[in-house]
Amino acid sequence: MPAGMAFKNGWKSGCADGSRPAYQIERPATSCVVALERCSTECSEHSIVLSSVNQAFHKCKTRMFSNEIKFRFGRRERTEIGIFMRSYNSYIAGTDQPSTSWVYSIRASAVLQDFVASVKLKRGLEKGLRDDGADHQDVVARCAISTQQQLDEALVRAKEAAPAWAAFPLEKRLELARRFHLEVKKRKQEFIDVLVAEGHPRKLAEWEVAGILQCSSFESLELWERQLYEERKIGPRKLLLVRKPDGVVVLSPPQNAAASNSVGGLAVLVAGNCLVVKAPRSCAFGVMYVWREIVAPILEELGAPPGVLSIVCGNSGNILQQWMDSPLVNDIFYFGSSQRGIQLGIDAVACGKKPILELAGKDGCVVWQDADLEKAVEMLTECFFGSGQICMVPKYAIIHPAIAEQLISMLVAKVAQIKPGYPEDPEVLLSPVLRADEYFKYLKESVEAGATILSGGHRVELDGAISATGPFIAPTLVKVAGLKKARSMSSVSDETFFPLLPLIVPEADHELLLTEVIQFINENQYGLRNSFWTGSQAVIEQLVRTVTNGGLLKINDSHIGFTPWLATHGGTGLTGGPFGELNYPLLRSSHLQGISIAEGVQPRLAVFESTSFQEEKHKVIAVDDCVRMV
Repeated sequence: MPAGMAFKNGWKSGCADGSRPAYQIERPATSCVVALERCSTECSEHSIVLSSVNQAFHKCKTRMFSNEIKFRFGRRERTEIGIFMRSYNSYIAGTDQPSTSWVYSIRASAVLQDFVASVKLKRGLEKGLRDDGADHQDVVARCAISTQQQLDEALVRAKEAAPAWAAFPLEKRLELARRFHLEVKKRKQEFIDVLVAEGHPRKLAEWEVAGILQCSSFESLELWERQLYEERKIGPRKLLLVRKPDGVVVLSPPQNAAASNSVGGLAVLVAGNCLVVKAPRSCAFGVMYVWREIVAPILEELGAPPGVLSIVCGNSGNILQQWMDSPLVNDIFYFGSSQRGIQLGIDAVACGKKPILELAGKDGCVVWQDADLEKAVEMLTECFFGSGQICMVPKYAIIHPAIAEQLISMLVAKVAQIKPGYPEDPEVLLSPVLRADEYFKYLKESVEAGATILSGGHRVELDGAISATGPFIAPTLVKVAGLKKARSMSSVSDETFFPLLPLIVPEADHELLLTEVIQFINENQYGLRNSFWTGSQAVIEQLVRTVTNGGLLKINDSHIGFTPWLATHGGTGLTGGPFGELNYPLLRSSHLQGISIAEGVQPRLAVFESTSFQEEKHKVIAVDDCVRMV
């Protein structure tokens, strides 16, 4: 999910002395905030050739939004020129601690309207050259950069608070999640507006908030309670299975959907851990909003020890290294690339810490010959939410040859209706693309390997016009003939973060085709989600028995939609590392302890005890099994 915009290939930048800056501002690609962050921090001492950039951006001004903006704050609504600029200090163990350095969030649609002015505004504010952020309609928030002293204090206070929070009754900790759910529900529109301001298309923001509500629903919390505590009375003993918190957990969310993914930390708190959340510099607003404005007040009202939660912001590399080196940290909850995350997991284990990894995905979808094609087509278009810059959208599809021609025709027509636009537009799905260079590289390789372009294959401007320098990429479908050929294509085997969906059509139908397709899915080196569409109960039963890849298997359902009870994240292979599976963070950040409480037991007799207290029941079950076999 886009959190801002980055720039590649097309517009050059330079310095007055002819040297090159550390970062080139060239062409808007994906997340507005990311680009502005890089420009303000890496090009701060270089003059930038702005005229050509500004001139090119005039093409994007086809639909200007009114300066009169309506924004909701809790129960208050206000319509005026501009909005309130939220200001967040570092939140360290129950106190808001000031800083002399800030990172500013500029409204994403303003960046699309005038990139150069947005860069100047952000840089001026962050360098202290101006101090009018609160008066500027396009400055939506500022977040303090945490000092080293604050970063250290967050860990110390978390360690101090850990025993007291772990001893809080489970019901009290579950109340945190229940109240969080109700508060998000009450502030749903405000939450969506925050994400839209960061650059998430409104439909994406609605999807993210819906997922947060699902994962904290009554059904989910009922499961959490059973996962954390189970009790049985067997004979003279009360036997307990109790999950105990690991202690201090640190959380580093991704830049493409920082706020919504960071909510995984809620379960970490319910498990009894203390938590330090790092807000990425490029998209700190949403993270600070959800944790400082929603979670922190609930914790305070519940009487939680102050060190249970801290929220910091700063250089990701430095903070991660501090966490890795600190003996106060027990678990590192990390979202990011597989290349970085797998190595981080190795380093964490070497340092005696538990890694909780949420890494890349390469989700597969299969549409069988007896599927509901209209619904399957609708599901496949989920690939283009956020221009494919989400780990859990469909990344490739296998289409049964008997229905391939019909389904492809329907899909091409559906995809043609997907348009770019400002994130506030409720009909927009696409975001500017960060990895445009990679997109064209993968597309070229696929075509050279025999794939056929069915739609897309080019950049587009904000108004949908084809352009060599457009910030968006048209949704792209390519047809790949045969499973064998598909295995050799990077667009099928590697994680892709752009709007490209390979449609793989096996050569012909035969009795072992389903087995081959399942084998293809299981051999995927990533393992986040997989989805199948079929009308056959026999096929469904075979899928349930034999599909081993992935943390989540969805059949005849939305691929990206969230469901109560089932976790939202987690997977096998390069998605979650060697211990990857469907990720319930409260399980991953805790450890299982068995407890036996006996009454009237003679120790010497108990040493040799081997009789089941329900021996007769076992005999009945055994007889029933024999009867069924006969």
